[in-house]
Amino acid sequence: MSQQKFDAIVIGAGMSGSWAAKELCERGLKTLLLERGRDVVHLKDYPTAQKHTWEFNRRNRLSFEEKKNNPITSKCYAFREDTSHFFVKDDEHPYVQEKPYDWIRGYQVGGKSIMWARQTQRWSEYDFEGPKRDGFATDWPIRYKDLAPWYSRVEKFVGISGNLDGLDTLPDGDFLPSYPLNCLEAHFQGIIEQSYKNRRVIKARCAHLSQPAPIHLQQGRGKCLSRLLCERGCPFGGYYNANSSTIPWAQKTGNLTLRPHSVVHSIVYDEAQKKATGVKVVDEQTGIETLFEADIIFVNAGTLNTNLILLNSVSERFPNGLGNDAGILGKYVAFHNYRARASATFPGFEDVATEGRKPSGIYMPRFKNVHRHEERFKRGYAIDFYMYRPLLSDIAGIGDELVDGLLKEKNYGPWKAGAQMMGETIPKESNYVRLATEKDKWGIPLLSIHVDYDENDELMISDFQQEITAMFSKAGFTDIETSDGRQNPGLDIHEMGGVRMGHDPQTSLLNGNNQLHSCPNVYVSDGACMTSTSTQNPSLTYMAITARAANHAANEWFSKRH
Repeated sequence: MSQQKFDAIVIGAGMSGSWAAKELCERGLKTLLLERGRDVVHLKDYPTAQKHTWEFNRRNRLSFEEKKNNPITSKCYAFREDTSHFFVKDDEHPYVQEKPYDWIRGYQVGGKSIMWARQTQRWSEYDFEGPKRDGFATDWPIRYKDLAPWYSRVEKFVGISGNLDGLDTLPDGDFLPSYPLNCLEAHFQGIIEQSYKNRRVIKARCAHLSQPAPIHLQQGRGKCLSRLLCERGCPFGGYYNANSSTIPWAQKTGNLTLRPHSVVHSIVYDEAQKKATGVKVVDEQTGIETLFEADIIFVNAGTLNTNLILLNSVSERFPNGLGNDAGILGKYVAFHNYRARASATFPGFEDVATEGRKPSGIYMPRFKNVHRHEERFKRGYAIDFYMYRPLLSDIAGIGDELVDGLLKEKNYGPWKAGAQMMGETIPKESNYVRLATEKDKWGIPLLSIHVDYDENDELMISDFQQEITAMFSKAGFTDIETSDGRQNPGLDIHEMGGVRMGHDPQTSLLNGNNQLHSCPNVYVSDGACMTSTSTQNPSLTYMAITARAANHAANEWFSKRH
């Protein structure tokens, strides 16, 4: 790296950081994209993408030793033999748990965009106005209308399958054709619409190319084949990840410099210029420190690491962390409450069964406390459903007996349904992260996490259990069971906040353009910027907010040059 000075530096080459790099490079800014982990090149670095189950040593299961050595990461649904190389192992990057917290991470170019669940929903006006209306957190400095055109920009480039459902709680977007409902999903949809005025069941929207548009073919991506091996990295580019889409697009401009193995220590603040002037980087492999300079700095390291970097960026002007004049940096961290689930059996449709796969189920947008607060708990929850008919194979035998069992006429069990609550948690000052006294091998303090559930979360779980039981009963399901998995915060993988947006520098860190109030050439547009969490999967909103912020930064940069 002979070049030390750039127009912009983006910290983090994942879901949102790659969007910052794409937008800045397209606008003509020479941009350095820093990633603390290794490079992952689309197609080249997906070693398991085309393997069959029998080609894995343990038939794609984790060994006893892997589970023992990774008690946190092994809880993640996507951590398997075929994907383990994309996940941070428990002993590689330790952190301090003041409260039990399962921090799931992917340190490589592409970040967790390689392994994400690909579910994408816009926020609505109710979500942005929620904190002000219901009296929690602080007021968002933006509203839906501010983000709507950026949602469209992201959706068109990424490729989102979905229907135009006409819901005010879940605005429509620019969609590719949706995947169809199966018979039980359609039955359940009809019963809900007949029985409830304020509830809708829709086909879940997901970042899969059901029918690629020209922009996706230009990216070198192809149609999703519904293999459902997505977390391995898709050789067809059928789902969106940064590796197949935004990063190569930025590279084509000639304006991107990608530097993996770059652990960011801190952001350097210049007292005389009264702005941030660069980023201090420690080489992951050699430990050599380097300072890179830029006019604009985007911090998109992933919610908790973004908090860590800002807390560690101390100076005479900011002794408690960059931009932390009000002392709230690292506070008001929130997440999604995914503890509650339900299952049921449907005694019907015995003459039909599903063949093949599809990348999403059905979804019920939030229906509680939407227009006004009317429940015992604040805010609400959405529900994710999957419905299927299991194929029962006889695998009890060995040799010829096993073959005979597999070759028998297909034997299906009864139709099954599952449901998961996707609850909004309330940002609280008591949910925070801070720097620990211990340091990692690069001389950076470990992150200490103090995040937990509260009474509002418990009330929401109880309400979900009652409502899902009633809805399944109305639709004719039997054997209805509800459960509380009591999973730790963090396993939802939707951590948000700590560097929240707002109007007032006394109650927020960022303004409506994602700039630090007291250091406006530093932007934060990953999950750390979120003022509240709503119920929707957050990645689409991260990307839209980032595209908006990056174009604001480019406009500011050009205005100062001319």
